[in-house]
Amino acid sequence: MTSIFQQHMGADFGRLHPEIRRRFSVGLDSGEACVGRGTMARISHGARFVKPFLRLGGTRNILVPREGRDVPFVIENFPYVDSFGRETVTFVRTFHLPDRPHRFDATMVLSAERDCVLDYLGTHQHLASDLHLKAEPDGSLLIRSGEHRFREGPVDVRVPSLIGGEAEVRESFDEESGRFRIRVTVTNRHFGFLFGYEGSFTAEYVDVSTQGPRTDLLPLREEARA
Repeated sequence: MTSIFQQHMGADFGRLHPEIRRRFSVGLDSGEACVGRGTMARISHGARFVKPFLRLGGTRNILVPREGRDVPFVIENFPYVDSFGRETVTFVRTFHLPDRPHRFDATMVLSAERDCVLDYLGTHQHLASDLHLKAEPDGSLLIRSGEHRFREGPVDVRVPSLIGGEAEVRESFDEESGRFRIRVTVTNRHFGFLFGYEGSFTAEYVDVSTQGPRTDLLPLREEARA
């Protein structure tokens, strides 16, 4: 057994920088979780019309409804088995903005059917995005989103490109500073830049071989559809 990310990437996983490999080896097999702490140099929004959608998403811990500079940041990646028996890894990001902390929640599972890592967004997993991971020549990790779907009760629809966002995540390790560097951008093919953040953090690893994640990291609702 290997992590869901290693299973998805196959031999390409070995081309990642060793520190990136360890971060994305978190899982039930490794018995480790990863907690990153650092600072986001900036959190940015696109055009003004985007802001109401970001505020709406913020009610379910999707994206971040405020902009900011030099924002303290925590990311918590804990593995667990969800109620459908799937190995799952939390990606709970907390941005400590001046008004209050804002969370951007996601939970990830491996989808053999879709040949991707499936990223459920928010507290209720109403949005699901296909993620494709690739090692870059310098050992950094490139993640690009594919199709997005909205699920609510019997509703299961593909999010059209007119309103959907295409996410790109680049994560690298800086040998000199001993810090991970991350840059996230979300764009729309019709309207351009929507949302993004970039910064750096350090990581510590937590033994979770005998216990699961904190309950406050788990989604309030789980979605069975892949």
